[in-house]
Amino acid sequence: MYIKSILNKIPDTLYTISDNAPLIDAARILSEKHNGIVVVCSNDGSMVGIISKTDIVRQISHCHGNSCTTMADKIMTRDIIFCKTDSLLYDVWETMKESGITHVPVIDENNVPIAVLNAKDTLHELLKDAQYEEALLKDYVVGIGYR
Repeated sequence: MYIKSILNKIPDTLYTISDNAPLIDAARILSEKHNGIVVVCSNDGSMVGIISKTDIVRQISHCHGNSCTTMADKIMTRDIIFCKTDSLLYDVWETMKESGITHVPVIDENNVPIAVLNAKDTLHELLKDAQYEEALLKDYVVGIGYR
């Protein structure tokens, strides 16, 4: 199953900010939208990083008073694990498991983010696919529709 086949089935949880936006903007989005990551984009709309709740907590732990005026590009994760619409969902799930991450941005051919996959939705779609395949195999074994 390819990522493109499930994009219309998963919730829209893509939230972006500019790379020169203040960190407080990312924190506000994460808090209000109850999302795991914010995708950081350059002026041309291409993805340049992500900010997670962990990134914000790590940065705030170093702040003193009003010194938390850091910009997004200073704390964002630049080495991003991402996928494309022609990626296999199972491969993305394996990468999530191996890397210990729960959110993966989906990008187009121009590196522009178009969605964010989360672990729950990924597992849900994989389970539905496995259940469908199981039903087909059962039908085949008992000969339904093959006479």
